[in-house]
Amino acid sequence: MDKDEKIFDTEGESLNDSNRCDDEGKQHDGEAEANAGSADGSETDNNEECEETSPLDKALDEIKELKEQLLYKAAEFDNFRRRTIKEKSELILNGSEKAVQAVLPVADDMERALENGAKTDDPQVLREGMELIYQKFMKSLASLGVEKIETADADFNVDFHEAIAMVPGMGDDKKGKVLDCVQTGYTLNDKVIRHAKVAVGQ
Repeated sequence: MDKDEKIFDTEGESLNDSNRCDDEGKQHDGEAEANAGSADGSETDNNEECEETSPLDKALDEIKELKEQLLYKAAEFDNFRRRTIKEKSELILNGSEKAVQAVLPVADDMERALENGAKTDDPQVLREGMELIYQKFMKSLASLGVEKIETADADFNVDFHEAIAMVPGMGDDKKGKVLDCVQTGYTLNDKVIRHAKVAVGQ
């Protein structure tokens, strides 16, 4: 009986040893898997860091490009501002150049009329000369966009006329009508630069 018990114990020990080996094997396998998992995790972290770095570099490049564009636009605007100031100054200084050039021929005609007027006493000749000069002067004004405001038999209009007198008793057909023009009005490119001073029927 002692021998059988010893054999059983020996087998039990052998069984226990085999179980212990299995447990140790499983433990080693678990550690290996954990190490492998940690290794995979570190590689993933490295990949994520690389992925995070790339957008940062891209953003820095975009910022650099935007700074260059901003400097270019600022320089371009500064040049435009200086050019505009110069053109504005020249326009203020020489803005009347076109008008002066238009009326200079009229001044020449007036000089010739004065010279010829000293040679004749005929008032009709002087009148005809003045009419020619006046017509030429009005053409020069028209070339600049200046037009007379018509008042003959026109309805009174506050946009074009300035009433300096109200004439009663002219009849219903003359009520609100321009009866006489005391001073001619003018427009420049359809803008009133001087209202016509008129007498209006009441």
